[in-house]
This record gives sequence, structure tokens and C-alpha cells, in this order.
Amino acid sequence: MTKYMLIMRSTDETMAVYEDMDFEKIMNDMGKFNEDMIQAGVLVAGEGLTDATESVVVDYSSETPVVTDGPYGETKELFNGFWIVDVASKEEAIEWAKRAPLAGPGSKLEIRRVQQMDDFPQDNEHVQKERAWRESTGQL
Repeated sequence: MTKYMLIMRSTDETMAVYEDMDFEKIMNDMGKFNEDMIQAGVLVAGEGLTDATESVVVDYSSETPVVTDGPYGETKELFNGFWIVDVASKEEAIEWAKRAPLAGPGSKLEIRRVQQMDDFPQDNEHVQKERAWRESTGQL
């Protein structure tokens, strides 16, 4: 099994559509989607994020990291939630993404594979320590 992150992306147009939708229906549709993934045994984690205006950004462009308030970049570059699924293939992750109850112009899900311990050099001391920690916490 391989983990994939389904990253929710939206635009100002998307958010406007959601403002006009019934919140109870949105919650029920999302709850049903989450329940389907739980019952299928593929959901690892999932969270929605607060409005981007509450965010801070740490910029590493200069020698000393600079922290600024608010969203960074254009709205279309921001994401507002995610799911992590553990599935047999990228194609299965895509199939789950197609079932997500999202709507509106510009509403998108980006699918990215989550790196696994085997993606890193196994002779690295820190990789070995993280592997031991993951094994002790039942993550491996």
C-alpha cells in the first residue's frame, strides 16, 4: 500500500459558490465521503484548514527566515484541506479523489504520493532513528 495526499485547492470563485451552499449539506456530503473511506480502510488522516487570512508564512529566501502574516501567493495557489489515503495505487487514489464531494469553478484536488522511509538512504543515522521511532509507534 502507498500513501497519497489529496490536497484540496480552490479559488475565490469556488469559495463564493460554497458561501451560497447549505452548510448542513456540505457537512453531510463530506461526512459520507469520509465514512466511505473509513469503511474501505483507506483513510489515514484528513483535515480542513481555516481561512488563509489566519495563516503565517515563513520565507527561507534570505539567510534568516522571515515570518509574515496572511496568505502567500495567489488564492489559486493555496489549499484549504487534505486527506491522506493508503491505497494500492495512484489510480485508486485518483478514483477516491473523483468521489470527493467538491464543487465550484476552480475547485481541484492535487494528488501527491507521500514519501516513504524506503525513499531515503537507509544508511543515514537520522533515517534509522526515524524508522525506529515509526516502528515503536506502530506507523511501520
